[in-house]
Amino acid sequence: MDEEVNPDHENVNSVLAQDSIELFHILSSQSHSVIMELCQMMPSEAWCQYQLDPSSSSAAGRPELIKTMLDYFRSASARKCRNFLQSVCFSCENIPMLLESRLMSVAGYDNTDDVPSPAAEDVSLANTDGCESSRPAVTSLEQRLIKRPRIDHWEQYISEVKKFLLKRWERLTAGLVREVQLENVWVSPRAANRSRDRPDQTPGSADRGGRTPEPDGDYGYLESRVTLEAFLQGCMGKVTVLVGQTGSGKTLLTSCLGQQWASGLGPIPSSFVFVLLEFRQLNLLSHPLSLSELLFQYYLPPTGGEDAKRAIIDYLLTNPEQSCWVLDGYDEFHGKLSRQEVQRKPLHLEDPLPVADLISGLLNRQILPGSTVLVTCRVRDLIDLDGISDKVGQLLGWDQDEIKEYVDNFFGAKDVALREQAAQLLLSSRHLLAMSSIPALCNICCICLEHLLLQCRDKDTGGAPMPDEKGSKARTDAQEAEGAQMSREARGEEGNRRGNPAQRKQEDGKRKGSKDVIMDGTNGRPQLTPTSLQVPATLTQVYLTVLASFLSRAPNHGGDGKPKTKRFPHSAVTTLTILSQYQSELCELSQLAWRGLEESKILFLKEEIPQEVLKFSLKIGLLSQVELRRQDGILANAYCFIHLTVQEFLAALRIMTSHDVNDTQLKKRFSLKTRWTTKSDQKTVFTDSLYLYVCGLASSECTPALVELAKVSGRAQSWVQKRQDLVLTLLKTMCNSNTLTGPKILQLCHSVQESQSHQLAKQVFGVRPKLELRNIWLLPNDIEALAFVVNSADHNDIGLDFGACSMELECLIVLARCQGIHNLSFHSRKYGDKFAEKLSSVLPKFTSLRKLEFSGASLTATGAASLASGLQECPHITDINISDNNLRDEGISRIAEIFTKLQNLSNVALGRNSTTLNAVDCLIKTMSSCLNIQHVHAEGIKDLTVTFFQKSDMNSHKSILESTISLLNQNWNKSEMQKLAESLARCPALSVLDLSGGQWDEDILRTLTEFLPKFSITDKLIINDSCSSVEGLVVLTALLSDYPPVMELHVRLQFPVKVSIVFARGREKPASGISKSLCLSFCNLYPADLKSVLRCLGTSSDLTMLDLSSNCLGNKGLKKLLDFLPRLSKIQEINGGGKEEVSLKFCPDESDDKQQLKMFRVKDSSILPSDITKVCRKLVQSRFHWELELSQCSLTDKAIKNLLKVLPEMTSLQRLNVRQSITSATDALELVSCSNHSQRVTSVELSPQGDSFINFDTVKVEQVSCRLTHFCLKGDHLKKLLEILQQGPQLSDLDLSSNQLEDEDVSSFVHSLPRLKISTYVNLSNNRLTQQGLLAVASTLCTCANVSGVEVSLGEEERCLIWFRQNETREKTLRIREGSLKHEHLIRLAEIVSSCPHLAKVELNHSLLEQTEHFLQLLSFSQSGCVFSIEERWISAEKAVRLMLHCLQLNSNIQTVRIHQNTLHLTSSTALTTDSDLSGNAAQSSAIKKIGLVDCAVNVYQLAAIESVILSCPFLTELEFSHNSLGVEGAEFLCSVLPRLPNLTSLSLSGHQISETAAQNMTRFLPCLRSLNLSHCVLPGGLQLIEALGQCVILEDLCLDFVALNEESRMCLARALKHINSIRRLRLNEIVTAMDNLSVLDLLAATKGHAHLEQIELGGWRMACRGIEELNRLIPNWKELRKIKLSKNLISDQSGEKLLEALKACSHLEELCLSDNKLGILTAARMALIFPSLTHLSVLDISLNHIDHEGSNSISKAIMCMKNLKKINLTSVGTSELRPVVASLAHCPLIQEVGLGWNNCRDEVALEVARVLPFCHTLTQIDLECNSLSASGAEALLKALRFCPALQLIRLWKNKISDGDVHRLGLRDRRMNFSST
Repeated sequence: MDEEVNPDHENVNSVLAQDSIELFHILSSQSHSVIMELCQMMPSEAWCQYQLDPSSSSAAGRPELIKTMLDYFRSASARKCRNFLQSVCFSCENIPMLLESRLMSVAGYDNTDDVPSPAAEDVSLANTDGCESSRPAVTSLEQRLIKRPRIDHWEQYISEVKKFLLKRWERLTAGLVREVQLENVWVSPRAANRSRDRPDQTPGSADRGGRTPEPDGDYGYLESRVTLEAFLQGCMGKVTVLVGQTGSGKTLLTSCLGQQWASGLGPIPSSFVFVLLEFRQLNLLSHPLSLSELLFQYYLPPTGGEDAKRAIIDYLLTNPEQSCWVLDGYDEFHGKLSRQEVQRKPLHLEDPLPVADLISGLLNRQILPGSTVLVTCRVRDLIDLDGISDKVGQLLGWDQDEIKEYVDNFFGAKDVALREQAAQLLLSSRHLLAMSSIPALCNICCICLEHLLLQCRDKDTGGAPMPDEKGSKARTDAQEAEGAQMSREARGEEGNRRGNPAQRKQEDGKRKGSKDVIMDGTNGRPQLTPTSLQVPATLTQVYLTVLASFLSRAPNHGGDGKPKTKRFPHSAVTTLTILSQYQSELCELSQLAWRGLEESKILFLKEEIPQEVLKFSLKIGLLSQVELRRQDGILANAYCFIHLTVQEFLAALRIMTSHDVNDTQLKKRFSLKTRWTTKSDQKTVFTDSLYLYVCGLASSECTPALVELAKVSGRAQSWVQKRQDLVLTLLKTMCNSNTLTGPKILQLCHSVQESQSHQLAKQVFGVRPKLELRNIWLLPNDIEALAFVVNSADHNDIGLDFGACSMELECLIVLARCQGIHNLSFHSRKYGDKFAEKLSSVLPKFTSLRKLEFSGASLTATGAASLASGLQECPHITDINISDNNLRDEGISRIAEIFTKLQNLSNVALGRNSTTLNAVDCLIKTMSSCLNIQHVHAEGIKDLTVTFFQKSDMNSHKSILESTISLLNQNWNKSEMQKLAESLARCPALSVLDLSGGQWDEDILRTLTEFLPKFSITDKLIINDSCSSVEGLVVLTALLSDYPPVMELHVRLQFPVKVSIVFARGREKPASGISKSLCLSFCNLYPADLKSVLRCLGTSSDLTMLDLSSNCLGNKGLKKLLDFLPRLSKIQEINGGGKEEVSLKFCPDESDDKQQLKMFRVKDSSILPSDITKVCRKLVQSRFHWELELSQCSLTDKAIKNLLKVLPEMTSLQRLNVRQSITSATDALELVSCSNHSQRVTSVELSPQGDSFINFDTVKVEQVSCRLTHFCLKGDHLKKLLEILQQGPQLSDLDLSSNQLEDEDVSSFVHSLPRLKISTYVNLSNNRLTQQGLLAVASTLCTCANVSGVEVSLGEEERCLIWFRQNETREKTLRIREGSLKHEHLIRLAEIVSSCPHLAKVELNHSLLEQTEHFLQLLSFSQSGCVFSIEERWISAEKAVRLMLHCLQLNSNIQTVRIHQNTLHLTSSTALTTDSDLSGNAAQSSAIKKIGLVDCAVNVYQLAAIESVILSCPFLTELEFSHNSLGVEGAEFLCSVLPRLPNLTSLSLSGHQISETAAQNMTRFLPCLRSLNLSHCVLPGGLQLIEALGQCVILEDLCLDFVALNEESRMCLARALKHINSIRRLRLNEIVTAMDNLSVLDLLAATKGHAHLEQIELGGWRMACRGIEELNRLIPNWKELRKIKLSKNLISDQSGEKLLEALKACSHLEELCLSDNKLGILTAARMALIFPSLTHLSVLDISLNHIDHEGSNSISKAIMCMKNLKKINLTSVGTSELRPVVASLAHCPLIQEVGLGWNNCRDEVALEVARVLPFCHTLTQIDLECNSLSASGAEALLKALRFCPALQLIRLWKNKISDGDVHRLGLRDRRMNFSST
């Protein structure tokens, strides 16, 4: 407090003089009435001039009036001065309390005689001499006398609060290890997000006692730091938030702040009242209360009774800025703050309010506006205060120096060795070090270390007592208070990690930098030389050790209070032994912790804890005591765990050891937590570390401890392991998820590290080879978790991308432990030169590093030099990206220096680095010394990239490798161009030089052309957008004659401006006869300009092509051009003109070749009929083959008729093109009729929207292709068309799709179909058909004998095709898709099907809705051997079984009933059976021979329903129940039924688990089987079953695909196969994952006697050379072999060649599968020789081999001879040159499926596919996915689709086609599939 001042004359006036400046500012802010009131205390003459001038009292004149008043009273008598000061204190508002107390003390308050009476005041007011007519009354004496006692109560209450806080501090600091000082606590200021509408209520400088406020600002994110004392400077009148982790000391620091305030220190003025409230206390206040009740009942009541309360509250409301409210622990608050963003209305403080509303009002300035508020919370709770806080600071954790200091203080000076060992051990453990950055956890770690070191010392000393053990124990007891105090705020962000570590930077003497810790070479941790003590490997194991440490402090159960005398040996069993001693206590504690977790409770009342457990826990220090005041005001004790992470760890123990927590509860709690906080996050008091400890407890190292603790709950070891397996399964699911964000992936790495599962670690990067981390504060233990996962991965192509992640430099040291990193990226302005310097020191340790990105950072030339020094030690680096930094020219040169040292470089990005032309010049000069530079690319100031040749290019390339340079958008002047040209002249040979975007004038262009002869350019020079004038064009044109190597010049001056100069490659002086080209189109050339251009050409006799099109030459210009023509002796083509183009083409020689095709084109013209006749008459005389094009012309009816009249005479015409000239159906029909008049017509294709043409041959043709699409051929038009077609020649195909025919016209067409002569198909798709039209088309199967098939779809892709018989086969098929047929339609369809002769197959896909059973009843099944396939989405599970039962009872002529997935397959009997032959159920099921339910979700409960029906089928020979959900029980049921089926010869039970019981039942009837399929089965009783196969002497078909057989089973199978000589089909794919050579040879030898073998599949055997050699000896004996599959067998190219030679003996071979081997050009060459002799070969699969370009040529030769080829798969065959292969498919008339995916094929392959498509009439599917096709290639395929109605799908996923083109092409034809499915 300030000293009291004696109220004498000198002191009163001197005080006024001292404070007059501050009083001036205070009076300036008062109201006009207050100023006038104070002026009345002066004589009238002292301020008369202001009374006479009314304007002087205005705002402008007020300062002078106040100054006059202060000057008067400063020299007045002491009495007047005291009266004046009293009036100021009583009348003025917002006087700082310190100043007010000073003025009241000097003025006195008991001398009331000096206070003028009211009467006197009235007199004074009256004697104003008329200066002012009226004035407000002066404050009454009664009001003045009230204010002084109010101040007295206020000061008294402040004094009481100070005593209270000092006692609190004394109690809290008892036993603290380390002194707490605000100047030693470090805070990182953070950006405060203030609401825009929030009023600024920060008090002025006078209100803050003259302190200078700290300016508000955006401090960034944890990048700067200040002391807490400095941070709190300037917090007066603001809402300040202090965030920190649980245990970081927030509660202790708020108490320290209160202690400093009470001592007259710190940032809070001592005149303020300091109110410290804890949210954990506020949680207990459930009913509403007023502000006074909150302050006096739950903080500190005053001693003066109700009068004092009222006075204090009144003063507080009047002077809110003189109060400081500290609200500690918002993270524990159960309530939610309300937000008043729009309008903050004052609250009525006398009315009781909920606590949350009181606190919200205080923070939102609805209560006590201008007060100082300090809130503490955790980081994730900061979002609730968004828009409220003015300042935000984050407590930084301790660094290594502070931790070392604490450890020294903890262990003291008595045992120096123990202290040093503890410090070294702590700094060696990443987990202990991370924990110790938090003060409370640092205390726990010290207790743990002391326990471990003493245990280890006992071991070393044989268990003898230590001399100072007693002292150590006493010290530990004394220090327990530290942990108790630190744990009073048991809350935190993430209790297991350092969320906010201190920076490692030097702070100018304020704080020492962290010392380096010497790491060993194995695990990056310091070596602990004094002992052999092992640090726990995981955080979970650390907490287990911590738990044992506290338990070891427990007294004997006898209650003698002495420590245990039993010393546990230091070994892996130590912790386990201690835990086993206290199983029951730990069970109770873990139950308490779990209950708290479930109820979000961290405080427990005494009655909630068993007393024995409470006493025990307090004694060992796991629980600490907290004093709280209940709702009724009574003090009560509550208890909490010493840290939240301890409670969470104990809860995790409960989860893993007790059945109280079920699997569902575990799964609910098991979720990864992100470090990013959102407003939607659920508020919780805990640190979300539970799942981490659960993962750690799931490791095998923790199993013994869990088993011991689980014994209390009666849980066995198997239960614990089951719970651990569940955790690992959940963790595995997360590892396989590809939707996790960066923070969650980081948490996943921590979890996997805790589990210590390397298998899980592999899966983390299995689904995400590159991990992106954004805006995360990374710590060394985070990087260590990443290293654990990275080093567990089984591949070395992992990428780590750090974007805006704050990290300590120590993180880079840990990062170097990641051995498998392929790509390392850093993106942030936070990363500067020091970061690069540290990174460069560890870069050589990344042995797998190939790509480094350091972009978007703050790197300068200094950092670039450091980085370059590290990179030159990375010989395998291929990509470097240092763009978007600040390297400048010097930094670029530093990087360029290492190019020659890194031979594997592929790409270096250096853009956006504030460079000049000097940087580019440096790189160009570097090309002279670094010959592997392929390309230098610079674009303005944005991009600067260097690309390098690869070693493979330099070694294998036959010609000299030439570099390219692109310097785009560079606006150089003439001198700069000269400098660049000089550098380019010294540059090695360039293929392309691109200088586009320069926008140069003719002088700069002329400079460039002068240097051009000095350049070594072999291909072209590009200067787009660099020449903009005709003058520049003339300069460039001169090069054609002045510089002989220039071969072509292309200039376009209109937008986009394009200029390129092409050189004679490899020749300085081209030989005679070389042709040159000049293209000057779109250059706005006028006749005068043309004269200059032609003058530059001189006598360019080599010019062969001159393009002057799209200019403004006119007739005058054309005349000049023709005049110049004689000088162009070798010209071949000239294009010129403007709007009307003129094109002249000259023959290269004078040969008279009649076969040369010429063209006459008329485009976009309204040609008259007479002109048509004239033109055609002239063309008739032509002796050459020619094409007539009349595109986009307006042709009248008469013009078309004239054209048709002369067409027969035009015998040399090859093609008539009328694209977009025929738009009406009438005109189209006129042109179609030409096929009736000319016998040379080969095809007619007309469409108003696309191509329209008529093709002619030179001789008479037999068949014509006719396509009329997208017209309106309704009614009379269709009738006329049918008349024309009936009179015309034979049609090969007729396409009438998209002509709006609809049902009626389609019916008319179908009625006329028998009279039409069509050989292949009719396409009626997209004609708006309904079910009636569908039935009309289907009826053609009955009405037209030569119709072989009908295909109709009414779905989104409407299709309607009628196929005609191509050979002698009389079988017919009907396919209907998405027909939506109703009852009446089904009746008609049944009639058609039943009456159709020779019907072989009926397919109904999604067409019967729910009427399948009804339709089947309508069918007669009279067609012998007809197959019905009905696919409906509802056919599955129970409905599938019901449908099958219905079919079995339906008709005696049904022979096969099979349901596969959603499709029902029925086959009618080949020998019809009448009902008179059989009766009853026998009549219904006697013909049934085959029953199958395959992959249709049938379960075991549905099998009983069909048992009786199956048994009633006496002739049942085949039974198939594969891939269903039958389980072991279902398989046993089936096997029990099988012996009762006497005629059963074929059985398929794929995908089931065959138990020993089922296997025993199967062995009874196995000898009767001819076919057995057990693929994908699990065979626990497999050996018994395999042995029984030896008795199957009639077995012909055996399939054991994907059945895992061990070595014994394989040997048994080999023995069995030797006895089965009847075998014809043997499928043994993937029977083991790894097979030894002995098993391979034995199994192959077993097939030696199988002379009748037709099919053998041995995929996945990996038999390699020895196995293939044995197979080659066997193959020639298999004369009847039809299919062989040898995929995944490591067959080399040489072995493949020998294999094919062996297969030459198998003349009946139909299918050959050699995929996924190592075949190459030798095998391909042998195919070309062998395949012509294998005439039956129809399926070939050689995908996933490497046949190369030469091999593809060999395969194309082989394909030409394969006339029966139906399917070929060439997926990923190692070459993109597959055009010859595609071309050879035109020789395969039966081809159906082609696979060309994953070959990087380009458009030329697509164009070849489009060319051969019209020849492949049976093709149904083409796979072109994952190639390099562009939209042009896809467009060509789309156009060809119209010739292929049978084609159903072209797969085009993952090609180089934009999303827009994908959407556009997909809409035009849905057969173009761009999806991955």
